[in-house]
Amino acid sequence: MTDESVSVDLSLSDATDCAVRALSALGFSNEESAIISANLLDAELCGYPALGLARILTIKEHPYFAHPRTALAIEFETPVSARMDGGNYPGFYAVYRATQLAIEKARLHGFSLVSMHNSWLSGRSAYYMELITRAGLAGIHFACSAPVVAPLGGRVPALGTNPIAFGVPAEPHPLILDIGTSATNNGDVVLATRLKTLLPEGVAIDKEGHPTQDPWAALSGAILPFGGHKGFGLSVMSQAMGLMAGTMLTRGQLQDFGFLFIVFDPHLLMPKQDLMNYVTQLMSQIKNTPRQPGVDEIRLPSERAFALRAKRVAEGAGIGLDARIWDQLLALGSPSVAGASH
Repeated sequence: MTDESVSVDLSLSDATDCAVRALSALGFSNEESAIISANLLDAELCGYPALGLARILTIKEHPYFAHPRTALAIEFETPVSARMDGGNYPGFYAVYRATQLAIEKARLHGFSLVSMHNSWLSGRSAYYMELITRAGLAGIHFACSAPVVAPLGGRVPALGTNPIAFGVPAEPHPLILDIGTSATNNGDVVLATRLKTLLPEGVAIDKEGHPTQDPWAALSGAILPFGGHKGFGLSVMSQAMGLMAGTMLTRGQLQDFGFLFIVFDPHLLMPKQDLMNYVTQLMSQIKNTPRQPGVDEIRLPSERAFALRAKRVAEGAGIGLDARIWDQLLALGSPSVAGASH
């Protein structure tokens, strides 16, 4: 067993191999493992370890993992829309497929509306929004999940963390906003239990409704919405949009996982290059705003993640993974661990 205080430095190749082996041990195909691991590695590179390789352990532990998986299916479709059944696959795979369909339809018809139910744990919404914007399209993504967040003034969970993401193509990078409507991500709470660290103040309550920084107490209690009534309102609306995605169709639960993409080609409103030029100018104007004393830089949404990823790739730096997570992934992917078939 590696010392708990050690961070293991991994090349991208080694990290990918480890992730694929662990996912294969869980019964995922080579293609599925490659798609899931690409998502998780991107989260690591962008500085979101709670949504990175540690999520493989969460996939294994998730109650829905024990349910059988079936092939992804389109249940309802028009030229510009589709409702998909995710086959009980983790969203890292299933929502990726929904994103590809949304892009394909928007390219063909200028607009698409694609939803998915019967899937879970999709990771960073920005990952999917980047695929959309790199294809020259703009979009909005709503995601809702099983309840872990208390409503404003509530003591027990009634909402998911329910992120909302927006994306517009621009140069050299798209403009992407991905925000959870909860004060902290559930993945951060789970990771804190693995690493035995405390949560920030003011993000969670225990089962009695008292503020807590203990991640275990938060898991048995609830996460709070961010920003008071504003975050709570956004969370409610994201959960409602999930009903359009078909959350009730999977397990008959109002509060469950659902994903909705609204994607469109900017040429429906103006020449695509004009929009990209305008957004690029807007970004430049905002960054060049006179700064307050002590502020070194005005950063745009996703700018830090893009810069960190580019730096790590350019330097061949790979990722640093907590030794406790590394040990568990190695054990999961070892030949002695029997692969599950779902």
